[in-house]
Amino acid sequence: MTETLDPAVAQTVAADGADATKRLFIKTYGCQMNVYDSERMADVLRPLGYATTDSAESADFVILNTCHIRERAAEKVYSELGKLRELRDKRVAKGGNGMTIAVAGCVAQAEGEEIMRRQPAVDLVVGPQAYHQLPELLTRTARKRGERIGADFAPNEKFDALPVERGIEGYAAFLTVQEGCDKFCTFCVVPYTRGAEWSRPVKAILEEAKALADHGVRELTLLGQNVNAFDGEGPDGTPFTLAKLAYALAEIPGIDRIRYTTSHPNDMSDDLIAAHADLKALMPYLHLPVQAGSDRILRLMNRKHGRQKYFELIDRIREARPDIAMAGDFIVAFPGETERDFEDTMDLVRRVNYAGAFSFIYSPRPGTPAATMGAQVPEEEAKARLKALQTLLFEQQTAFNQSLTGRVLPILFEKKGRHGHQAIGRSPYLQSVHVDDADHLMGQIVDVEIISGQQNSLAGRLIQKS
Repeated sequence: MTETLDPAVAQTVAADGADATKRLFIKTYGCQMNVYDSERMADVLRPLGYATTDSAESADFVILNTCHIRERAAEKVYSELGKLRELRDKRVAKGGNGMTIAVAGCVAQAEGEEIMRRQPAVDLVVGPQAYHQLPELLTRTARKRGERIGADFAPNEKFDALPVERGIEGYAAFLTVQEGCDKFCTFCVVPYTRGAEWSRPVKAILEEAKALADHGVRELTLLGQNVNAFDGEGPDGTPFTLAKLAYALAEIPGIDRIRYTTSHPNDMSDDLIAAHADLKALMPYLHLPVQAGSDRILRLMNRKHGRQKYFELIDRIREARPDIAMAGDFIVAFPGETERDFEDTMDLVRRVNYAGAFSFIYSPRPGTPAATMGAQVPEEEAKARLKALQTLLFEQQTAFNQSLTGRVLPILFEKKGRHGHQAIGRSPYLQSVHVDDADHLMGQIVDVEIISGQQNSLAGRLIQKS
């Protein structure tokens, strides 16, 4: 859905394990992969007696799972660490137990030494490829504070160590299948914090997916920094593309819906496009970031594709799946962006017509080539461009949602609504759908007539069976 997402918007791992004696609070910043990683951190700590809680105040162990995409997100982590230090000091002063504080994720990978220097309250720092070692780190931290681990990249070791069973509740789940990126876009830190592209073996992915299905999951979102570059080893030793993996996952009883994010236009292969036409389980909503509409800016970004290639790709995808809805990512005010460059982005948005998008003002990240480029766009001009872009994107998203009025869509019901017997489900296009008298349908996929569309959600009604 279109919005200005602050990567530091926190999400909390759902509470469970009421019989445990120790409490774990994980605050998650950023992307869906971080949400997945937070869930897996809870999984590896559960055997140690940790149950998750929804507040730091009641926690024995607090983990900040961080994002390094934008400077503001990193600074919010330091602000949060200051609050946690005060909370721990107050507890100890009152004679209570303290808490263990850890920083995980991409900020931990990129700024581990700086974190320890700026905030001595941190007990341990763990990169995104090393959180499977949290039980061992906790034991060592009891003897020596200030542990840092995770400066290298070994995702295979991490996934080999994670339990297949996941402590997840609900009917939709994230499933990481690929990590890292080899594209080296000049604005991006992912190759430095997550490493080179690496794909999980298909056998391990299928085992995790089957375990999720056994627990009632019906929709999987396959995750990767560059997910459509997936080339994992198949059960017979041959490489699998993402399309081939999707077909295999669709054979698992109970898995009815498959999504994937985030993709790169250069890895949108012929077989993946064909899968959108042939595979019913593959949802008709594709997130395919372009970042900018100016060929000059795309070259400066090192995106390795131009606007015409992107247009041709969109045409091929829509020819294969006419009802597909497109989503994207946009960065405005990249160094050197002129008014003409920005108008090229607006033109691209008008021509593609997005059903949803994420849009941001460029934020320099230390260590990336773009951070040293001159000709930074003045802040006021950058804000004006973002506002103009978002106004257009919001108009397109609202128009798409309203265009669904009168259509019958299959809705996966996931949770109860706020009013009476209302329930909230998920459409094939990823919108939330509010339906009255549907709270008895949790976990079911049911046809719903859409009666109205707003900017961020739909309203529907159950179809009466004759």
